[in-house]
Amino acid sequence: MPQSFRFLDEKPDLILPFRFDRAKTNLGNFSYRGIGRLKPGVTLAQANADVGRMLPMVLTRFPPPPGFSAKLFEEARIQPNLRPLKQEVVGSLGKVLWVLMGSIGVVLLIACANVANLLLVRAEGRQQEFAVRVAIGASWGRLASALLMESMVLGLLGGIAGLFLAYGALRLLLSAAPAFLPRIDNISIDAPALLFTLAISVLAGLLFGLIPVIKHATPRVTLALRAGGRTLSQSKEAHRARNTLVVLQMALAVVLLISSGLMIRTFQALRRIQPGFTDPAGLQTLRIFIPEAQVKEPARVVRMNQEMQEKLAAVPGVTSVAFANSVPTDGYNSKDVLFAEDRVYREGQLPPLRHFKFVAPGFFQTMGTRLVAGRDFTWTDLYDHRNTCIVSENMAREMWHDPSAALGKRIREGAKDPWREIVGVVADMRINGADQQAPTTVYWPILMAGFWGNPDFVQRGVVFAVHTNRAGTESFLQQARQAVWSIDSDLPISRIRTMEQVYRESMARSSFTLVMLAVAGGMALLLGIVGIYGVISYSVSQRTREMGIRIALGAPQSALQGMVVRHGLLLAAVGVAIGLGSAAALTRILASMLFEISPVDPLTYSAVSVVLLAAAAIASYVPAHRASRVNPVVALRAE
Repeated sequence: MPQSFRFLDEKPDLILPFRFDRAKTNLGNFSYRGIGRLKPGVTLAQANADVGRMLPMVLTRFPPPPGFSAKLFEEARIQPNLRPLKQEVVGSLGKVLWVLMGSIGVVLLIACANVANLLLVRAEGRQQEFAVRVAIGASWGRLASALLMESMVLGLLGGIAGLFLAYGALRLLLSAAPAFLPRIDNISIDAPALLFTLAISVLAGLLFGLIPVIKHATPRVTLALRAGGRTLSQSKEAHRARNTLVVLQMALAVVLLISSGLMIRTFQALRRIQPGFTDPAGLQTLRIFIPEAQVKEPARVVRMNQEMQEKLAAVPGVTSVAFANSVPTDGYNSKDVLFAEDRVYREGQLPPLRHFKFVAPGFFQTMGTRLVAGRDFTWTDLYDHRNTCIVSENMAREMWHDPSAALGKRIREGAKDPWREIVGVVADMRINGADQQAPTTVYWPILMAGFWGNPDFVQRGVVFAVHTNRAGTESFLQQARQAVWSIDSDLPISRIRTMEQVYRESMARSSFTLVMLAVAGGMALLLGIVGIYGVISYSVSQRTREMGIRIALGAPQSALQGMVVRHGLLLAAVGVAIGLGSAAALTRILASMLFEISPVDPLTYSAVSVVLLAAAAIASYVPAHRASRVNPVVALRAE
């Protein structure tokens, strides 16, 4: 295959064919995914119906697993579930990306409001020019097109500058982006991105250019020609549009900051979660697989792994080593039905699905997982094929109401498998990620007799967990490789990561969304402060004569400062109030991304309100302080 070949979001180095033994193929193995291309004109519904037609045929062509009846599979009513490949690749991430796209769109609106305010000020200064043009015959359309052309040129120049910035920023984002983003290697500034930038630039130019056009492209000629004298102050109407834009900016900033705050609170909640293991930074993991063609005897596979474990334990700095078929949050999960000896099942009734893990003795101790009741596995349990197992605390409480009550109970995976006695109960582990509840889990010995219809069952692919203060260092990894290869130099070692890396990957979506929303929220806050400062500063500059008169009549500086700051706080307060109401409605979109945090979290809403009002007060104080120290003589001469 070409080097660029990708399947879904995988980058395979080696592609192997499936090898099915027809004599060993039973009903009930749903571990495979199929892919097909629809014929032209065939709809997804038609393809679903065709697969649905074949499902009953499968029940008659293949035998059920040992101990199960075909009737059980008939009553399970398995249905077809064809879906587009795009949905499989993108999954729920599409919603995350649309939320991020929306947040950047809100930042664009705030920026447009800021530029519209600047253009309003500029247009107000050109009222006499517009009036003269109208007086000598210029039409409304001519004035409007001139103003819109100016704004669109600004938008296009901003778009070009943005492209240069985006070229550098894209590389930075790609280096920081999580691996779960589909087709991340294909993200680039291509022709569609350039066309999108062009369209957004033109649209932004029209957006922030329309407000000055609507307000000032049709000046009242007589009033405009008389304007500009010392005795004339700007009317409230002249300030209304600018104040409205500032209120809009603050409202949009509130929505973004609350979204960012909710993700920060989510991330904090995830970090506080006890995943069921300790010291992830000190746990080094590495995966190996011993194929049957290389070592046929199941017991010999386990003895080789045990020998590797002893070699790894002898590496300097290692305190403990153990192995299992997987570690929490690494994506290697298995589910199946589970029968309990003290439960009665009707014919055709399937018990609940449980998570299965296969572990060796000492695994829980190495991972720092607490033993709630009973004991761990022993090597004698494995090599003598003792029918033992361990369950999670939440499963013990669900089925027997108390961890100690689970000890001595017997369970099995298949109706013909031997009953296995529960000898221990361990603390719950969040094996699917920090944001997912710990599932009810059964821990089987890594070597067993009579499991899943196999007389001798062994897990050939295992992960070694090594507890050491040298985890992640190149010197340790080199010694760990040598320890494994001293037993068998032909074994490849893969997925060499610390548990901290594995655990962080499980929180990658939340952390990436947090970073992006935090950037958008920070930009919104900055633009909102700039907007308030600009409006208040311009308003103060237009009221210089008024300020001079007030000072000449004896008004104290504190009173003048308070008047200006109150004006800024009033605009901010109105914007915050509107923003809080909008956020309460819009942040429900984030509900599926939050963890143990409500979309209307009072702490987040209160903190954002206080921060914005404090920022508005500071932004308003600077021009207020300058206005209160104006020289009355200079002020009274001002235009």
